[in-house]
Amino acid sequence: MRYFIIAGEQSGDLHGSNLVKELLAADKGAEIFCWGGDLMESAGATLLVHYRKLAFMGFVAVIKNLGAISKNISLCKQHIIEYKPDVVIFIDYPGFNLRIAEFAKNAGYRTFYYISPKLWAWNEGRVRKIKKYIDRMFIIFPFEVDFYKKHGITVEYFGNPLIDETEKRITLFPAKESMYKYLGIEDKPVIALLAGSRRHEIELILPEMMKTIHHFPGYQFILAGVKNIPDEVYDKIIDKAQVKVIKEKTYEILYTSEAALVTSGTATLEAALHDTPQVVCYKGDFFSMLIAWMVVKVKYISLVNLIMGYEVVKELVQYDLTENSLLTELKAILPGGEKREKLLSDYEVLKSKMGSAGASGRIAREMLAELKKRVGE
Repeated sequence: MRYFIIAGEQSGDLHGSNLVKELLAADKGAEIFCWGGDLMESAGATLLVHYRKLAFMGFVAVIKNLGAISKNISLCKQHIIEYKPDVVIFIDYPGFNLRIAEFAKNAGYRTFYYISPKLWAWNEGRVRKIKKYIDRMFIIFPFEVDFYKKHGITVEYFGNPLIDETEKRITLFPAKESMYKYLGIEDKPVIALLAGSRRHEIELILPEMMKTIHHFPGYQFILAGVKNIPDEVYDKIIDKAQVKVIKEKTYEILYTSEAALVTSGTATLEAALHDTPQVVCYKGDFFSMLIAWMVVKVKYISLVNLIMGYEVVKELVQYDLTENSLLTELKAILPGGEKREKLLSDYEVLKSKMGSAGASGRIAREMLAELKKRVGE
């Protein structure tokens, strides 16, 4: 089979890489082309366009880059026609992917969606496009089963691939005490800073996180950097503060940390799977947040709280993200803090809700079986 996979950001590249590995294992004749990143390419896909050229997030950023987005859409359509895949697989990133899905479906290509857009949070009307242009939806959160059922779309939960990734990495890690040397940091308790993977998020959120540093002289602060962000972006914000930036070692940093300040997103779930107590932080530009407040329908912004259905981790959003609130909440989840043990107990319940490892393999095999039905193999 020939597969064409589209992932528009870093987390999509991670999920896409695991899917690529499992598709290649399940389908020995697989040819995989992708719009993704280094991880997908390393897994065995032919990388056509890197997600760095696609990662425009936030209403203002999208408006400013409409020309580039339009060119990318045209190029992606051209690539699909050129490579003639048996299926086009979309990973999250709905603004771009749903437009390509419409084209692909109308052009006669099979369409799968892996990792649902967060339609349950906002823009629920896009479900109509899913129903019209997507042949099969593969979800990664258990609560999405009921959401799609409400809209007349049958989906099955096969598990969450982050479980696979976390378990795989942790089994390779040395003892926690040895991680200090491995990371090149002091032998001192760690508080992790996960400030996101997009420049505009980092520039807004990291300065707020750093206001807590002087309150915790007994800890070292390690920022989990990402390689697509230039060093000067981090350096300008950190300046002379005692923060060490380590790129592409997020799991190792979480594994070593006593607690973390985490930008909303996949990282909140990654922290939970590492049993790292966290405070969720988010701040956007004024106009993006104004629109979000008008359209967002869910009570929580973190995946941990959404899966559990109640507040497990504290969320500090926009004007609630202050030095005092960060200080209070961080103290409460550090060793000896009044919220730490309950939070860790809730993490165990979360893991049971998410199910067993092996999701990527189960989903890849199901995709292949679905494609074989079409060709009658």
